Formats: sequence, structure tokens, C-alpha cells
Amino acid sequence: MKFRQILIISLFFAPVVCPAQGLQSKLQAAFNRLEQDSQCKYASVSLTVLDAKTGETIFAANPNMGLATASTLKTITSITAFNILGRDFQYQTQFGYTGTIDAGGTLNGDVIIKGSGDPTLGSWRYAGHKESEVLTQMTTALQKAGIKKINGRVIGDDSIFGSQSVPNGWIWMDVGNYYGAGTSGLTWRENQFDIKLRTGRADSPIGVSRTVPSMPYLDFKSELVNAPAGTGDNAYAYLPVGGKLMYLRGTYAQDQEKKSISAAIPDPAYDAAYRLADTLQRIGIMVTGGAESTGTLTAKGQQTPQIGQNLTTILSPTLSKIVYWLNQKSINLYAEQLLKTVAWKQGKQPSTDNGVEVEQNFWKARGIDPNSLNVVDGSGLSPGDRVTTMTMATVLKSAKGTDWYADFYESLPTYNNMKMKSGSILNVLTYAGYQTHNGRELCFSIMVNNFNGSSRGIKEKMFRVLDELK
Repeated sequence: MKFRQILIISLFFAPVVCPAQGLQSKLQAAFNRLEQDSQCKYASVSLTVLDAKTGETIFAANPNMGLATASTLKTITSITAFNILGRDFQYQTQFGYTGTIDAGGTLNGDVIIKGSGDPTLGSWRYAGHKESEVLTQMTTALQKAGIKKINGRVIGDDSIFGSQSVPNGWIWMDVGNYYGAGTSGLTWRENQFDIKLRTGRADSPIGVSRTVPSMPYLDFKSELVNAPAGTGDNAYAYLPVGGKLMYLRGTYAQDQEKKSISAAIPDPAYDAAYRLADTLQRIGIMVTGGAESTGTLTAKGQQTPQIGQNLTTILSPTLSKIVYWLNQKSINLYAEQLLKTVAWKQGKQPSTDNGVEVEQNFWKARGIDPNSLNVVDGSGLSPGDRVTTMTMATVLKSAKGTDWYADFYESLPTYNNMKMKSGSILNVLTYAGYQTHNGRELCFSIMVNNFNGSSRGIKEKMFRVLDELK
């Protein structure tokens, strides 16, 4: 047989490797390297890659292993909210008063800000919703009603979400800091404020110079210590529930430029009422009864009065705009507010536990086992959340073809030149998102729990796995 004939026969019987098989083998090799890396010696590692249109499994390694999600859980919360609330959903904060207005313009009654769970009220991220703009809208409404004096109180009504602001499963180190701000039926400035620090030489104590905005109803005790350059911000705020003394503990590096930390407002509804009462006093409208909230009234054994006359309704941005910032900046507060809101929308008491139940039932009806979506919050801040990468990738796949998919996709940050949400808590790093490979759109979820060493190191190694999807 001639050489040319042998070559033709050999080519005819050579194995054909399709693009999907080639990707699978590359992912398998990359995943094996990650799983066998010294940083993953005691870790749990999982990766699922699906065809974003058909749902076909492109690659799966430990796909049914329940792992801590960190902030990639926000993708599930976002998609659930889009499905139940709709992309154009808006919160409505009611503003009005009780009592009557006499001929001289004195309101004999209370001014009430009644929250509906809007996480954006007073936020600096949206035009028309900033603190100064919201306060102006409310003061203008009072002036148009002819009110020149308030013989009563300014009350922040946050009763719609109940009294439990912090989800079960959050750790003490997080609560008190801006990213651990609790939920509220009446949020204000994303329930956070800044503490400016007075730093100095290494090992010396750090003082508090001021807060932004001023928080005259809180006291601060700093146990912070200046740390050597390069050690970063390891400062934490602690505030006992119902307390007014906030402790600052930990270390803060000398070379940190910001010289401040952000802490959680303990009673956002009170702070909103306080800011409005203060604004009214400054423009000449006296408030005889000061500021109150549902919480402060309850502590006094009093009930929150209902609005008798509504003056204005403050609409939030649409859900699409809320989800954009939720995922871009990984705002835990937004996710927790949305989780409670989906419970309310389904006719249940808006609590975190009811939100979890609604979420699990929603996806159970679409073929997802609730045991693979074993969560206790909406943001992923709790180290007790357990979700499989198969479930997360399946939820991501479900978003394709919806009328809000473009909004959700746009909300995802870009890391490693890929559209994906990241998640990071202690010894946990996760990513979830979308990537086009050879014209085929894929969705994926990758999680590493209990790695050792630096987050930067494990991130680079996870990116090497995800690079195979490009």
C-alpha cells in the first residue's frame, strides 16, 4: 500500500474531538490543578458550567456539593426578585401627618414617614433620591400644606418589616459595620455613616475626630490601635442591640489614606426622623416633640400612629436600577431588603425567614431541590449559607430569554474580563456569571470553601480555570 493511501486511511479513522469535548478536557485539567493545589489541600471545590440557552451541562465537578456562597448568592436573590416583583417594581414611601392644622398653621399632631422597605431612600447613588433631595421633598410638602409649626413629633415608621433587623446566622464581627447594616422598613442613607479617625504612630491609640453626618445621639469608645504600614484596615465597629455606645476595635494601618471607617446606623427610622426634624427647625418650623421611631416608641410602651392625611409619596428607583447597584457594589442591605420584599409580595409577613421560604418554593416549582438552596439570608454574608454550583448555574440559566435579562447581565461586574459576580468571606471565594466561548454563551458557578493562604493567590488560580471559558 502506498504511503498516500495509508495516510488517507489513518486520517479517516482518526478520532474527532468536538469543541465541547475539547473544552471539557481543558476544564477538567484546569480544575484538577486547582483542586490539587496546596491552597486547596483541605478545601471543598466545585465548578458547574452550563449552556446558557439550552441548559446542557458542559462541565461539572462536585456539582451537588453544598457550599458557602458568599456574595454570589446575590445573583439568586436578584433573579428571584426580578421574577416575583418585575423589573419596573418601585417602593412607595408615604409621608403625611396625624391630627389637624389650625388657622395659624400649627399642626396639632405628628408628622410620619412610613417606610415600605425602600433600600434607596436618601442614597447618594441615584439622582433625585439623595438625602438632601428627599428632605426637600418632605419639607416642601409640609409647607404646601400650610404647616408652620408642629405641636407633636416627627416619627419614622419602619413597622412593615418587623423588629428583627439582622438575619439569623450573621456573625458578631460583621454586625455594626456598614456591610452588616441590618434591614429596616424605613432605611436611610443605606443605613450607614462614616467615622473619621485620628491616627498616629504605630502601636499608639486611635481616636475619633468626628462622624459624617454628625451622630449626636451616639457615643464612641475607640480601642483601635495604629498598625504598621501595609497591614490594611482591620477596624470593626460594635454596637449592642438597643445601645448607644459604639465600640471601635482592631487595627488600622498608618498608610491607609481614607482615615475613616463606615459603620451601621442602629435605628435608621429614627435617624431619618431626626434629620427631618433638624431640617425643619433650621428653616423655622418648630417641632415640639422631637424625633421618634417605631423602636423608640415601643421602648416607651407607645404605639406608632397611622397617617391620617398623606402629603406625598416618594417612589424608589425601579428594581432594575436597584439590582444594578446591588450587584455592582455587592450591597448586602439591598439583597436583604429584596428578600423580605418578595415575602411581602407573596402575601407573607416580610421577614428574612419568610423570604427564604418564598425563594425556595419558587425554585422548587421550577425543578430545583430546596435542599440544594439551603440559605439563611439573601446576601451571602452568613457563613451558614449552603448552595450547590449546579443550582446557582441553573438559576443563572433561567434568566436567559426574559425581558429583564439585559438589566441583570448589565448589573454584573467585570472581573478577569468576564461578566460575573464575586463573593468573599473568611476562607471562601466564589464567582458566578456568563461567558461566551466560540460563539456559545455559557453560565457558570465556581466555589472554593476553606482554602488556606491569601485570597489573592486563590483568586489567580480560580481565574486560570475560568480562562478556559474564554
